[in-house]
Amino acid sequence: MSDSHKFTPLALPPKVTLADFNKFIEEIITLVGVENVDIITSKDQIDDKSYMDPTYTHDPHHVMEQDYFLASAVVAPRKVSDVQAIVRLANTLSFPLWPISIGRNSGYGGAAPRVSGSLVLNMGKNMNKILEVNVEGAYCLVEPGVTFQMLYDYLVANNLQDKLWIDTPDIGGGSVLGNTMERGVGYTPYGDHWMMHSGMEVILPNGELLRTGMGALPDPSRPETAGLKPEDQPWNKTAQLFNYGFGPYVDGIFTQSNFGIVTKLGMWLMPNPGGYQSYLVTIPREEDLKLAVDIIRPLRLNMALQNVPTIRHILMDAAVMGSKKEYTSKTEPLGEEDLDAIAKKLKLGRWNFYGALYGPEPIRNALWTAVKEAFSAIPGAQFFFPEDTPENSVLRIRHKTMQGIPTYDELKWIDWLPNGAHLFFSPIAPVQGKDAMEQYAVTKKRCHEAGLDFIGTFTIGMREMHHIVCIVFNKKDAAQKKKAHWLIKTLIDDCAAKGWGEYRTHLAVMDQIMGTYNWNDGAFLKFNELLKNAIDPNGIMAPGKSGVWPRQYQKNQWKL
Repeated sequence: MSDSHKFTPLALPPKVTLADFNKFIEEIITLVGVENVDIITSKDQIDDKSYMDPTYTHDPHHVMEQDYFLASAVVAPRKVSDVQAIVRLANTLSFPLWPISIGRNSGYGGAAPRVSGSLVLNMGKNMNKILEVNVEGAYCLVEPGVTFQMLYDYLVANNLQDKLWIDTPDIGGGSVLGNTMERGVGYTPYGDHWMMHSGMEVILPNGELLRTGMGALPDPSRPETAGLKPEDQPWNKTAQLFNYGFGPYVDGIFTQSNFGIVTKLGMWLMPNPGGYQSYLVTIPREEDLKLAVDIIRPLRLNMALQNVPTIRHILMDAAVMGSKKEYTSKTEPLGEEDLDAIAKKLKLGRWNFYGALYGPEPIRNALWTAVKEAFSAIPGAQFFFPEDTPENSVLRIRHKTMQGIPTYDELKWIDWLPNGAHLFFSPIAPVQGKDAMEQYAVTKKRCHEAGLDFIGTFTIGMREMHHIVCIVFNKKDAAQKKKAHWLIKTLIDDCAAKGWGEYRTHLAVMDQIMGTYNWNDGAFLKFNELLKNAIDPNGIMAPGKSGVWPRQYQKNQWKL
């Protein structure tokens, strides 16, 4: 075999020859070392693995064929200059890159690239340092590979947990940077992760390095920093304190986008509030969702509900505590009597509200009085603290999550079905009871039409709700995979017809969702395409991400 054909990947990107691929990979191997390059040449490498041991080649929760979205190779840069060199090299071939942080974008495509044959850049393997934790300013500065668990462990190891808390999503193994760039959420008062960022370092599609906000202002030169490369230079002392800086605010264009690769991120940390109490309110009837949401809205707006609370469907909690076969012998979607029986067995409601109180005891007591009085308007509502519930209760898990302690227990709901995999469908709605009921009715109806159980939760922001529908399916059942794919596509159109759009989505439906954001003849997409083609003229950076395609790709041919 000639050197120009030394490596034969299972997937090549469009218009890249095998010879060009080999030359490209050889240069990258020289740059980062062979130990940081994995070429996908055999189907044996396409292994779904697990959350704790993620795959970087494809989507482990594949709703289409397992290898439909497949990397040609996975490369782990060691430092910023490596990434810059790879980006510049990719420009010479218009070679598509797909940057990831940890690869645990579970339910949204994992580490898989939208364009098969792309080079997956595993930013988190080597670039995983906590660069700073500042107690006085209550912030940190991290690289892509820093997970919520790592950041929490750092605070504990350095005796800082009594001063600073992190905010974590449901599962603690994801990247702080990656989750924030996807506009993910957690459950403390700092739950809106994007709101809590300040200062980014970004590699642009031409390889140039950018710092945003106050980071664009150089730190006053000091003798000990003279001669350092830009990525090693200290940040301006206000970069992690004030995120806006001066002039156009560009940070947002790098979220859920293909406009650059973020290499460092500042995040605000929550000062220890001086007291904490989690609680559960069980809501007995399905139709009580309407009243519950209308009770929640003023409490959230007035910040009597301080954190990001959730209203969880009974099957969400049931699935964390056991698989479907542990509750029933049925394979079809469960009916009303089945749900009532499970709720009775677990001593839960058809809906279950999880919240928390923060601050010194007098403040917590006052807030609890207001919360309990408001929810008491729901006939049969019951109130619990963690110690009132079994050792394996969801409240005991949420007790940790809502104070920023990472857990992994909630991952168990994926095992509701054998060979469990999942998609997230995530529409946004007003915090209005009628919207909640209508959205629940639409999604539940379609889930049942697909032969799947409705499993979901409403996550309450300041003025909106993320309705996270967990589409759980058997990934070894081809017919069920097709039904899951049909389900999410159908729900996108159902919800768009009612004015509900998704905040985040899976690779397979990015184009469809972007197509629903079509006000004024698609002005939003046109603007994104204008930016894309201006800053990435060779179309190398994550083509197709969020439905934004560079001019090199005929998007009508790439739409699924």
